[in-house]
Amino acid sequence: MSTSQARGAVVVGVDATPGARLALAWAADEAALRRLPLHVVLAVDALGLEGGSVELPSLWTTWGPEVRAAYASVLEEARDFAVERHPGLTVVAELADGSPADVLRARAPDSAMVVIGSRHHGIVRDLLSRESVGQPLVTHAPCPVVVVREPEPVTQAPPHVVVGVDGSALSAEAVRFAFEEAAFREARLIAVSAWEPAHLRDLAVEDAEDEVRRVLAESTAGWREKYPQVEVRHEVVRGHPVRVLSDAAQWAVVLVVGSRGLGGFSGLLLGSVSQGLMHHAPCPVVIVPHSGGYGGV
Repeated sequence: MSTSQARGAVVVGVDATPGARLALAWAADEAALRRLPLHVVLAVDALGLEGGSVELPSLWTTWGPEVRAAYASVLEEARDFAVERHPGLTVVAELADGSPADVLRARAPDSAMVVIGSRHHGIVRDLLSRESVGQPLVTHAPCPVVVVREPEPVTQAPPHVVVGVDGSALSAEAVRFAFEEAAFREARLIAVSAWEPAHLRDLAVEDAEDEVRRVLAESTAGWREKYPQVEVRHEVVRGHPVRVLSDAAQWAVVLVVGSRGLGGFSGLLLGSVSQGLMHHAPCPVVIVPHSGGYGGV
């Protein structure tokens, strides 16, 4: 078991829960697709195991070696799973001390992306749940963060990627990632703008919708030239972005959105709905930061 980090890797946080196994499978597939190494991380959070009990130091002295051995076994199983799934994949496995949020955040700057699972109760007390890890990562990680709530659908053909677009710099980063992902997967790209008339009260409904369509077309135009092999479809839908994007992604292999901040329109604030999509989207969600670049290829 190696503890050295693979640079430019797909990093995935694991534990012993079913949600973590889904995230591991997705991360291994993505690393193989992008021809990147996979960095599997399991964080040992001594402070979190007993909820800050005053008896923790003595308990950890007694049970610490057994706990670490159990964690090491889980990590080794995770590594074996990834290698068996993709025999040619380079896999680095690391047992790290600290909270999962801190451990994964520290590895994000040199990573192509960080992948985590959704909330499932297990022996590690949800240490890699959306609540305890997802939000800190989305807020601070300089690379895309992927939350795997559900497995990718296998019945939809051809496959498609959905990206939320609001005309902001944040959604521009998401559009870039989405085109790249669609090209890797040989998938169709569906670019979606959600809007509500109440947030565009200075324009008539017809004019507002025309303006949203214009921004959507401009947001994808340059990337369509760079990725001519990617078939693109535009959808402009009235409604709250969480509902609209969740519905659009019902059979998507992945949903891509920006991380946070103000969007191009009031009411089209993708950053403000990323948390909602982390909880409700029916497929893996990629949240892309506005960082001027990330560690992808």
